[in-house]
Amino acid sequence: TGFKGSWLSMILKYLGCKIYGYALMPDKSKSIFKEYKLSNMFKKSTISDVRNFKNLYKKIELVKPDIIIHMAAQPLVIDSYKKPYLTFDVNFRGTLNILEAAKKYRFIKSVICVTSDKCYENVGKIKGYKETDMLGGIDPYSASKSSAELLIRSYKESFFKENKCGISSVRAGNVIGGGDWSTNRLIPDCIRSLYKNKKIVLRNPN
Repeated sequence: TGFKGSWLSMILKYLGCKIYGYALMPDKSKSIFKEYKLSNMFKKSTISDVRNFKNLYKKIELVKPDIIIHMAAQPLVIDSYKKPYLTFDVNFRGTLNILEAAKKYRFIKSVICVTSDKCYENVGKIKGYKETDMLGGIDPYSASKSSAELLIRSYKESFFKENKCGISSVRAGNVIGGGDWSTNRLIPDCIRSLYKNKKIVLRNPN
């Protein structure tokens, strides 16, 4: 129901995949999920929280997916300062629940966990970070994502060496595209200002 999940769903549907969703209610404000009536694609999907262990397992057992793409997250750095407990709870425990399901159910062949490029220790590099760089992060969002990365690695090495299920993480950078109305993001903020015929204000002009 989020920005990335909505686009991913449309792409997977276009490729002919059979999709089942498990997500929170779409945002009450502008939402690409609502605008494109994506609920019509998800007749058997579930509105629930990835932290709801029982509901998640019940749904996975019913659907028996081949692949799980885990994108559920509290995705905003500024919000992580306002709601640190929620940020760690969703980003870490949500991932833990998904990995536990993959460990339990043999019909799952692949799990892709989407984390963030903010999982790296910020050492002021001008060039982009690489997968060999050290994990870290001071703000709660970055720390929650680096924690999730350690969790994914731990499960991969501890429980999936002999398992036929593939476990991987994708450290996504900021994604720009239609339908992202999150606050405190450069492009959405610019578009909002243009809509309202207001000056574009840059929080970090340097």
